[in-house]
Amino acid sequence: MKKLYYTSNILLLLVLGLVGSCKKSETTKEKTGAKPHKTVEYKKPKSIGFHFEKTKQWLEANKSDSTKLDIVYAINRTDKANLAKMDSAVVPTDFSGDLPSYLPFPIHVSNLESVDKVLLFSYPTQTFAAYENGELVYTGPTNMGRKKDQTPTGLFFTNWKAEKTTSTFNDEWDLKWNFNIENKLGVGFHQYELPGYPASHSCLRLLEKDAKYLYKWADEWILKDSENVRVKGTPVIVFGSYPFDTPKPWFELIKDPKALDLSESDIESQTAPFIQKILDNQKIRTGEETSAP
Repeated sequence: MKKLYYTSNILLLLVLGLVGSCKKSETTKEKTGAKPHKTVEYKKPKSIGFHFEKTKQWLEANKSDSTKLDIVYAINRTDKANLAKMDSAVVPTDFSGDLPSYLPFPIHVSNLESVDKVLLFSYPTQTFAAYENGELVYTGPTNMGRKKDQTPTGLFFTNWKAEKTTSTFNDEWDLKWNFNIENKLGVGFHQYELPGYPASHSCLRLLEKDAKYLYKWADEWILKDSENVRVKGTPVIVFGSYPFDTPKPWFELIKDPKALDLSESDIESQTAPFIQKILDNQKIRTGEETSAP
């Protein structure tokens, strides 16, 4: 009986300890404002390395492998039509990983844990990343503004969107899955050809599958009336500068597979100045959604 009594006490203490631990965890989340979230798991390749291959021969040998094609398009910041025009392409030595393993953004960013959604565009690496509560949920290549018409950097918010619209630079250019982020300047992200380098008139070009994903993922603004905004949309941060008039930055991957990597601290330093403004808008949006009929 004495043994049973001690065993029962030990079990009770363990249960109390677990409850206390859970409460502590919940309190921490309340203090930081972070929401509980599921960690996204990505498969990493056994090794990371890159080399050049003749594009025509590589495409002929891998034309039916959509997974490999998607990875090579992303690494070369290009699309199907433009990859075929390239003499050589950067190709990984090991294709066993998921796409994010071959692109620069980190899987987790601690200072974004309180942010419901944020979209980041890196000018120097020509890539984008979508985060939800600090977890990378989507990433891919982009071609941003050319040297003459560079994409503005800083904090923006998604505004209005249209499945198809006409460019303000040229009325012959049809933009699919367009999401505006700077209304006065007409800057937005949308599907358009990716030649493999910054080539736009300041917009952020995307592959069609990526443009469609972000079109559905990001939130539009909420208008108070025809001239005033009540709530801004999803935060978008564009950062860095592109090394124009030099070889493409991803060519450096041949010598150093980590040459373009963006660390968690890199992203935190880029996003830190905007966190409070993002959270302020997020609070307003949450209130609007809660009070909506």
